[in-house]
Amino acid sequence: MQQKETYLVTGGAGFIGSHLCDELLAQGHRVIVIDDLSTGSKANIAHHLDNPDFEFHHNTVTNYPLMESLVKRCDYIFHLASVVGVQSVIDSPVKTIETGARGMNILLNLAEQYDRTVLFTSTSEVYGKSSKLPFSEDDDLLFGGTHIGRWSYACSKALDEFHALAYHQERKLRIVVVRLFNTVGPRQSPNYGMVIPRFVKFALANRPIPVYGDGSHRRCFGYVKDVTWALRRLIKRPECYGRVFNIGSNEETSVLDLAHKIKAQLGSESEIVFVPYEQVYGPGFEETIDRAPDTRRVREAIGFDPQTTLAEMIDLVAKLQTAEHA
Repeated sequence: MQQKETYLVTGGAGFIGSHLCDELLAQGHRVIVIDDLSTGSKANIAHHLDNPDFEFHHNTVTNYPLMESLVKRCDYIFHLASVVGVQSVIDSPVKTIETGARGMNILLNLAEQYDRTVLFTSTSEVYGKSSKLPFSEDDDLLFGGTHIGRWSYACSKALDEFHALAYHQERKLRIVVVRLFNTVGPRQSPNYGMVIPRFVKFALANRPIPVYGDGSHRRCFGYVKDVTWALRRLIKRPECYGRVFNIGSNEETSVLDLAHKIKAQLGSESEIVFVPYEQVYGPGFEETIDRAPDTRRVREAIGFDPQTTLAEMIDLVAKLQTAEHA
């Protein structure tokens, strides 16, 4: 019989965090969640609230005394708490930076003090404006100027990576860093600029689908269950500690082609309209052009081989949105 372990999931009421909680509980483990619900939702974890192996704290990772009490009681920590979405980053740059830096400092300090193992979810945004594709974990990072708030999230996550890896190198903390590439699936809200749930929402309502810019920028979308499968394995592999891993898919598409695909797949009558970035995010906004991961490292480490297609992801997101509005 598998030993019951306790996992602390920061941001566990969010899109990815709640799926991770589902799987950890299904495996017979205990799960503690801390989430300030700024972008997460209690509805994502409502089905666990009566489970004696599940514990929820509506609070922030910058609450040191609470975090200390939770870290003391866990075996492993998944650190997912973060500001979500480009619009949130632009609207709340102070929170973006402080949640990242202060939260990470508290978590690393406590993880070292109580000898816990950590997995930190970073982002493909750290590659910034680099045009070297596909992005590999050891590539240089290229950010825009500090006067452009759009880059505060990427810089904050990059600093968190430096911090995490420094704790591993200097203090032997067991920690894994993963860079997520456009994770998609049920429970992902369209309210924070996430492109697939947003396009699906408009397509289902037969409303115009807004494509920002000219839609030529290309993305790869990873299904949330494929991502959480990888997270659960990476945190348990000692040979992965102190390393950085890309997690995403290799099925690449332009945002404009994505809009056409969603419209056709859902049988929508929506018109596709082009909206200038400045109209959405204000003057001086800079977007990453193409973003595709090199996933050889994670494939070699844990056999990561995602099977969920983009078409299947669209169907799953559409089914949930339809059920929510039924």
